[in-house]
Amino acid sequence: MSVEPLGILLLAGTHERAHYAFVLASAAAALGRAVTLFATNDGCHALCADWSGLADGGREARITARGVAGLAELRDAARELGVRLIACEAGLAAAAIAPGALLPGVEIAGVATFFAAVGSGQMLAL
Repeated sequence: MSVEPLGILLLAGTHERAHYAFVLASAAAALGRAVTLFATNDGCHALCADWSGLADGGREARITARGVAGLAELRDAARELGVRLIACEAGLAAAAIAPGALLPGVEIAGVATFFAAVGSGQMLAL
């Protein structure tokens, strides 16, 4: 049985949504699925080296204090597991984020690239 790819569309720029996008991406990749996380608009902050542009960034300290993996840890895990990270070119412009602010290895592309990566697989939007 083949495993369908998973596409995660991150629209929102909140810590909670970004955190859970990486929870889903890491878990699916750990189970052997090809995963593409496509961020646009304020969601692009989650793909920045400094993700402090996410709303409610203070949530990170609260959840890690409770023993929950934080966004920093999940981003590292996702990258190690081969999750493909794409920042929307138009979304970067809309959120006024310079491409140089992105994590190393994050691609910049449009939604057509995201659709091509996911194909007939499953898509989730956060």
